[in-house]
Amino acid sequence: MKTYVVRGGDVERKWFLVDAEGKILGRLATRVAHILRGKHKPIYSPHLDVGDHVVIINADKIRLTGRKVNQKEYYRHTGYPGGLKVTYLSKLLAEKPERVVERAIRGMLPHNRLGRKMFKKLKVYAGAEHPHLAQRPEPLDL
Repeated sequence: MKTYVVRGGDVERKWFLVDAEGKILGRLATRVAHILRGKHKPIYSPHLDVGDHVVIINADKIRLTGRKVNQKEYYRHTGYPGGLKVTYLSKLLAEKPERVVERAIRGMLPHNRLGRKMFKKLKVYAGAEHPHLAQRPEPLDL
């Protein structure tokens, strides 16, 4: 009996639409990362990108539990001595709420070139409108 091995060109990709209104950030992020990686498919292979496209709307209406809104911090470093920059979640939610969702999902994907390729299939929008109607995304209830 031969083992079936999927090739990159054999993958059929679907488009899913996720409404983030009232959803908890971490639970939404794990589910979406699962779909972006393709782990929900029987042809999943860890060395290939077999995942689907995901469009997330209403990212500005995401929910967080506990006191994360006031206490959570995002760090980045410029590369220069003393160049540590801190951004608070409350400020990021007010200015660019889609970045909060993107960052949560990106952290759950592989940290290599395959993960970067998977991340490109994610589209996040703060409002209810999105420009991907031509792809006819299926609503996904999480």
